[in-house]
Amino acid sequence: MINGYIIRKFNDEKIPGRFRAILFDLDGTLLDTLEDLGNAANRVLRKNGFPMHDMDAYRTMVGDGAVVLIRRALPEDKRNDETIRACVQSFREEYGRGWKTKTRPYDGVAEMLDALTVYGMKMAVLSNKPDDFTKRCVAEFLSDWTFDMVLGQSDSTPLKPDPAGAKEIAKYLDIPPSHFIYLGDTAIDMKTAVATGMFPVGALWGFRTEKELRENGAQALIKKPQEILNLLGTTSDTAQTKRKHDIKGKAGRDK
Repeated sequence: MINGYIIRKFNDEKIPGRFRAILFDLDGTLLDTLEDLGNAANRVLRKNGFPMHDMDAYRTMVGDGAVVLIRRALPEDKRNDETIRACVQSFREEYGRGWKTKTRPYDGVAEMLDALTVYGMKMAVLSNKPDDFTKRCVAEFLSDWTFDMVLGQSDSTPLKPDPAGAKEIAKYLDIPPSHFIYLGDTAIDMKTAVATGMFPVGALWGFRTEKELRENGAQALIKKPQEILNLLGTTSDTAQTKRKHDIKGKAGRDK
C-alpha cells in the first residue's frame, strides 16, 4: 500500500524513480466509449439482418480498430472481405452520427489529469481509433487539459501493438521511452508499452480483465485513475497543495 492506495506489481523490478511523461490509451482508459461503439455496430448489424450483441460482449470486440471490431461482430459465416468492407464503411458512418451520445470521461479522470498537470508531466494520447475521431474525442471531452501529442490510426500510424506510434510520440516529446508510463486497459496496450520500452500500467476500470492485462506485460494495475499518482510518489491532495502554493507564490511576486 502506497499513500493509501494498493498498487499490484507482478515482478520484483523496481519502479523507475522519475517518470517525465505519460502516454494514455483513449477508449476504456480516459473515455468510456463502449455504448456509442456498441450501438453503432448494432445498427450496422440490424440494417444487414445480422444478430446484434449486448454491450458487455463488445468489451472483447473493441480496441483493435474498426475492421477487427466488425469482423468480430459479424456472424462467422459472413466474415468475407466484401461484407467486412461494406460494414466497416457503414459503421464509420453510424459512429460519426452518434460518437458523443453516451461517451464520457471515467470517474476520477479529471482529477488525475489535474494532478498530473500540476506535477508537470507531459501527456499524450495514442489510440487505435481513426486519427480524426481520436482528435475529435479529445477536443470534445478532454479540452481542459494539454496533451502534447494526440495520435490515432492513420496511413502513417499503424495500429497498436505496433510500437511506431508510441515511438513517434516519444521522439516528438524528446523523452526516452523508458521515462514514460503507458496507461491502458487492454492486452494491445500492454504489448505496445513492452515493445516500446515504456512502463506498462493496466487500468482495471476499462474494457478488459486483470488476467488479460497481467498476462500481457502489466507491471502495475490500478483500480482508480488517481492511483497513477503513486508511481510518481505523490497524490491528488499533494498536487492540489502544490498548486495552491504556486498560485500563492505567483500572487506574491505580482504585488
